[in-house]
Amino acid sequence: MSYVCPRCGNSDERYIGYFKNKPYCRLCLSFQGKSVENDICITKDIELTLDYPLSEKQKECSNNVLNALNMNRNVLIHAVTGAGKTELVYHSMHKYLKEGKKVGFATPRKDVVIDLAPRIKEAFKNAKVVSVYGEHSQIISGDIIVLTTHQLYRYPNYFDLLILDEIDAFPYKGNKLLFSFFRKSVKGNYVLLSATPSNDDINKVKNDNGIIITLFERYHKHDLIVPAFIQANKYKQFFLILRYLLKFIKEKKPVFIFTPTISEGKKLFFFLSLFFQNGSFVSSKEENRSIDISRIKNNMYDYLVTTSILERGVTLKNLQVIVYNAGSYIYSAEALIQIAGRVGRKIDATCGDVYFLSDEETPSIKDAIKTIKLCNLKKNNSN
Repeated sequence: MSYVCPRCGNSDERYIGYFKNKPYCRLCLSFQGKSVENDICITKDIELTLDYPLSEKQKECSNNVLNALNMNRNVLIHAVTGAGKTELVYHSMHKYLKEGKKVGFATPRKDVVIDLAPRIKEAFKNAKVVSVYGEHSQIISGDIIVLTTHQLYRYPNYFDLLILDEIDAFPYKGNKLLFSFFRKSVKGNYVLLSATPSNDDINKVKNDNGIIITLFERYHKHDLIVPAFIQANKYKQFFLILRYLLKFIKEKKPVFIFTPTISEGKKLFFFLSLFFQNGSFVSSKEENRSIDISRIKNNMYDYLVTTSILERGVTLKNLQVIVYNAGSYIYSAEALIQIAGRVGRKIDATCGDVYFLSDEETPSIKDAIKTIKLCNLKKNNSN
């Protein structure tokens, strides 16, 4: 009988090693650390407090999610960027917590965990909300565990309800190991959240006793911002960005300028910093990126040049977006949709500009703009 890894379920002999004639799995060998204890005492009488009312469409989706879970059905919420996906699962989380059950909220990126945990704590004020990610794993048990998908290996057969956000995001998307950790951590039911689920994602949920719940309306009821495609070579793009940035700075509007790679981002930031010094460059390799994000949130920076690290999870009032070299093969239509979705998210700032700069209008650019327009059409036809 072939060896099956008890942690990740791997049975591929290419990733099975032997030490003193005993098999071990090389695929998940790097995931070492303590696992959670199952006899955790859940805080009693946890209350849900929302400082803002849900829209009618949000209430309808929230009730549909709760009804599906009550019928022991899994759920995929397909909701546009800025629809308030997190808020759609709060009442379901509350129901499970009141019953003393274990609730988790997972996402692929630690930056989103850092941003999300305080929001969940604000909604569940008397709950113990624990954040678990790479260098932050000393405490791994609580009433609500907010964690990266990499940390799910610590929770085998644990969660009665696990919400998994941004299922289409790197590094979770297409990662069989992280998918295995996710499946093995779910004892009860799961809710998946995505603005851009693939047909494969949708079919997997349907085949797993699940239902799809859609929401094409942002919580403030305004349309998604449709990006403008500007055709220009890379040299001209630099000077277009200068012009747009000058305009936005005069209007006192913060700007994210996305680049496909770290090297392109550093070159662009060096060029822009010759003219506009009140900005910074952020990427997954920049250790101080949380400080830079905090500074732009507090109006201490005018702009950030960034890789895709900021395509999700960060919301700023009056944010404007420019995508340099948007035609790069690195940008899928889904990534461009997420990037465009940074703009117009605040209820008191629903407008803004998104510019896709490229030397050609690639299929990804066309598909992103087409999908955003289609979502707006579906929203308006349903009202």
